[in-house]
Amino acid sequence: MGKAYLILENGKKYEGVSFGKTGTSVGELVFTTGMTGCVESLTDPSYFGQLVIFTFPMFCNYGVADADMESSSIHVRGAIVREVCDEPSNFRCEENIQHFMERMGIVGIAGVDTRELTQMIRDGGVMNAAITDDPDYDWRALRDFRVQGSVEATSTREPEILTPEGDAAHTVVLMDYGAKGSITENLLKRNCKVAVLPYDSSVETILSYDPDGIMLSNGPGDPRDNVKCIEVIRELFGKKPMFGICLGHQMMALAAGGSTEKLKFGHRGANQPVKDLETGRVYITCQNHGYAVSVKDIERVGGKMRFVNVNDGTCEGVDYPGKMAFSMQFHPEAHGGPRDTEWAFDRFMDMMEVR
Repeated sequence: MGKAYLILENGKKYEGVSFGKTGTSVGELVFTTGMTGCVESLTDPSYFGQLVIFTFPMFCNYGVADADMESSSIHVRGAIVREVCDEPSNFRCEENIQHFMERMGIVGIAGVDTRELTQMIRDGGVMNAAITDDPDYDWRALRDFRVQGSVEATSTREPEILTPEGDAAHTVVLMDYGAKGSITENLLKRNCKVAVLPYDSSVETILSYDPDGIMLSNGPGDPRDNVKCIEVIRELFGKKPMFGICLGHQMMALAAGGSTEKLKFGHRGANQPVKDLETGRVYITCQNHGYAVSVKDIERVGGKMRFVNVNDGTCEGVDYPGKMAFSMQFHPEAHGGPRDTEWAFDRFMDMMEVR
């Protein structure tokens, strides 16, 4: 493995060792605090356009299993780690992370101080960066980069119908804004027939499947960029039970008349504490987002804040009484965990039973 360089838009430069694919990749620099889930993160569409710093010191010491992939393609622009494990130890391991990233075309850099990088982002906010094998890369060109067309790039191109092993108890339309595969898995194991539809499907197309409920998936980017998707959600409000996750949660709030805001460094990782304001219970959750629903607008638009982030007080979930709708910023389908909030899918099932 040869030399690689991490170039930041503030002019800072870090030298490390290349792993995975060699070359140059530009993206938005973010960090995740998860101790596991490296394959899930690399294949999570919500990371589209981003260079991800993995804060846990050793990267993927349990290796790669294809069953852990959240999608069939790669959406991150690159990975920044302290140490790569070349000899993983796990009975499920099918290949090491070096071979996987090279095969999937992901650029990586190891041997850099990920603690310093994380502290820099926490203090100054996310910024653009490049992983490159060119020591003379011009950092000034990074200032113009912006993640664009993210939902269009990660959504399915054609409708897909998935059926459970037994008789279907419900039909669910899953609006694919960059959906993780584990959302579909959770619906199928609850005996749902799932119609996965492209992000730009019309209200008429969605209702033509006669769904018992509609799911709004996670996805990447700024929710405000998806004007047509928000208009469709607004028209669907109250017609069918609706459940939104992550980007779906944010766009549901925008459709209701609320607002969103960009966070300084976002929430990414599997250790985010969230309090249920109805029960007082605190859950440890998996999250991956850089935007949040503005707390100040929730009640004004007829919503009721259900969950709050214990660390910073940001909105983590909203109920919409009378509209058969609720949403969560965190990931109840989280792989590789924690899965403490999978009950949210059961709540959605109950809503479809009584509608």
